[in-house]
Amino acid sequence: MIGLFKSLSQAVRAKPVRAGRVYLRPPVRRDAKKWLALRGSSRSFLEPWEPTWPKDALTRKAFFRRLRAYAIHTNSDTAYIFLIFRSNDRALLGGISINDVRRGVAQSCSIGYWIGEEYCREGYMAEALSGLLPFIFERLKIHRIEAACLPHNQASRALLTKLGFQEEGHVRRYLKINGQWQDHVLFGLLDTDPRLAPTPLEKNATTSSRRIRRRGHLAPTPSTAQRVSHSKL
Repeated sequence: MIGLFKSLSQAVRAKPVRAGRVYLRPPVRRDAKKWLALRGSSRSFLEPWEPTWPKDALTRKAFFRRLRAYAIHTNSDTAYIFLIFRSNDRALLGGISINDVRRGVAQSCSIGYWIGEEYCREGYMAEALSGLLPFIFERLKIHRIEAACLPHNQASRALLTKLGFQEEGHVRRYLKINGQWQDHVLFGLLDTDPRLAPTPLEKNATTSSRRIRRRGHLAPTPSTAQRVSHSKL
C-alpha cells in the first residue's frame, strides 16, 4: 500500500479537496499554532464528545506527537486525517479523520470529525464531508463508510442523515468518551448508496485557491487520525 499512499500524498499536494466554502488537506507542522488556538478556545465544547484529553493536549509537543502517529498510520494505509480550512481567509475550522481502514474482503473505514465552537452550525462540516466522500470512495477505493455518534448528539445524527448515511443500530458502551463507556448509534454508507453531492465551490474559491498556492500553503505531510467522537456541528 506504500504506492497508494504516495499517489494520495502527491494528489493532495497538487490539489486539496475542495467543496463549497472550504478546502481540506493533511496537517503540517506550521498548523500547530492555529490548531492549538482553536482546540483551546473550543475545549469545553469538544470534551463531552471526545476521548479524554491528555494533560498536555494543548502543547506543541503533543501536536507534533500526533503528526508522527498520523504518518505511521498513513504509511500503513490504516487511517488518514484532514484539517478543514475556510477558503477565503484560510481560517482553521476543524478536522475529519478516516479511521480503521480495512482492506481484503471488507474495504471499509470509519470517520470522525470535529469543528471549532465558533464555526458550528454554519454548514461547514456538511460541505467538507460532501467533498471528502468521493475521495474516500474513489481514491481510497472504500466500499463502506461507518460512523458512530452519541444518541443525544442530534446535530451529528442530522448531518449523517443529510449526507446519505443510514442508521443501522444501537451499540451498548461502544466507545469511551469523556472518561465513560457510552452507547452509540451506528450509521453506514455504501459506495452504491445515494448520497449528498459535493457542494459547488463558492464563486471566489478559484481565486482563493490560486492565492493560497502562490503563498505555499498546500505542502502536506503524511497524516492519519486516531478515533474521535463526533462533536456538535
